[in-house]
Amino acid sequence: MDTILIIGGRPHTVRKAKELGLRVVLMQHPEFYAPEVAGFADGILLADYTDWEVARPLALAAHEAWGFSRVVSLVDQAMQNVGRINDLLGLPGTSHAVSHRFFDKLAMRRRLEASGLEAVAAEPVEHPDDIRAFGAEHGYPLVLKPVDGTGSRGVTVIGKAGEIDEVWKRSEELRSTVVTGPARFYPVDRFVVEEYIDGPEYAVESFSFGGRHIVVGITEKLSAGVVEVGHAEPAMMPPDAEAALIGHITAFLDAMGLRDGNACTEIKMSSRGPRIIESQDRVPGDRVMDLVEQVYGFDMELYSVGWPFGLLPELTERPPVRCGAATRFLSADPGTVTAIEGVEETAAHPDVLDVAMEVGIGDEVKALEDNYDRIGQLLTTGPDAAAAVELCDRLLTSITVTTAPTPAHPPTPAPTLPPEGADRPETPTTAKA
Repeated sequence: MDTILIIGGRPHTVRKAKELGLRVVLMQHPEFYAPEVAGFADGILLADYTDWEVARPLALAAHEAWGFSRVVSLVDQAMQNVGRINDLLGLPGTSHAVSHRFFDKLAMRRRLEASGLEAVAAEPVEHPDDIRAFGAEHGYPLVLKPVDGTGSRGVTVIGKAGEIDEVWKRSEELRSTVVTGPARFYPVDRFVVEEYIDGPEYAVESFSFGGRHIVVGITEKLSAGVVEVGHAEPAMMPPDAEAALIGHITAFLDAMGLRDGNACTEIKMSSRGPRIIESQDRVPGDRVMDLVEQVYGFDMELYSVGWPFGLLPELTERPPVRCGAATRFLSADPGTVTAIEGVEETAAHPDVLDVAMEVGIGDEVKALEDNYDRIGQLLTTGPDAAAAVELCDRLLTSITVTTAPTPAHPPTPAPTLPPEGADRPETPTTAKA
């Protein structure tokens, strides 16, 4: 029987692999274990799979016990170790070298420049003087962001030199700030400064079949500063711009060396032409995967586990558009949640795909600084993207999250580490769902 090792992710992935007739071994972080996967998985390993020193011996033992021939993950924090396992066991699939290019934003920039595809100036930052030197050479605005961050956390657009010291102070604080929720698994370490790229931004969902890339979806993005507050599928853009975007994405995936599986690439149609913002070799977040399935009938998750075994047909062209879909994220004034109204009534609308709340009574709402601060999500469908967006915007006003000011309290201090040489507690580094 064909056997797959799935690392991290949601129970749906395990279920879909099992329904395809595969034997499934799951390596999951204990914090994200869902008991229902026991009904689908043939073997379960609970460990911090983001730690290679832990994942390596477990992968070797699982390979000896179950003989898996493919390794798959759909989450950021596992992708580099998926590549390491492929390299270690000589399995087909993406190598660690390729996964690292997607994970490390500076490595991606260097790769694209070396390939001749595009040149966006980018340099590592260790001191505010590095930012000043970059601004003096390349001008303003510019962008400062973590090299391997997610969810827009720590991303700042700097408009002039006078802002640098204050921005750098806040950025350095992220290295020691104790946070809760999924963001705590993304410790901020290194920073990179880049040229600012103008123009509208899109997310492009693709699937690669042995080096042949099919752009499945093009998602229109709505942002408040650097925070994503909504998406529309398919993107409403002129045909010539869409063709240029698809051509650039295909060349980008070639340059990165990706040959199989999913990619989600953020790109701007700038005044200088298409320019890559960043990319990941996994499915998109923000429930965009659900929008893609609604609009195009293409299940990115199912293909992730089925295509490596030849259990699903290869796409020869982009799937046709069947309808439109949209999502908007809920917001509220910072404070403690005292009431939530309108969720059930809104969810009952026939064209609502889902209403997902991330907060409940008594939870704290923070100021919107990154994607982790969003408090809920509404997903809708319609005959086209414009209709889905109109419905989503209208229904968004039907959901009310009321907050009261939260009493001030001193910030939580950073944990004190033991001296060098002493045993230190393991810190998990996993990602958003």
